[in-house]
Amino acid sequence: MIKILGMGCPSCATLEKNVKEALKQLNRTDEVIKITDIKEIMGYGIMSVPALVVDEKVLSYGTVLSVDEIKNLIKNI
Repeated sequence: MIKILGMGCPSCATLEKNVKEALKQLNRTDEVIKITDIKEIMGYGIMSVPALVVDEKVLSYGTVLSVDEIKNLIKNI
């Protein structure tokens, strides 16, 4: 399961779009969930959004990863 943490800002939307494109290019069908609840986001211990969480592990936060960066992070998971 892949989670995008953020309150709906343009950066969060771009990260979600890039994650979905990366999954498409890798022929994966992982579920992508958007988490917008601030209390739930704070539970991950991050200081800025957007954040990318895969299998409950924070892989990035505070930046919008490119499609290629996302592919590199998730292709071996």
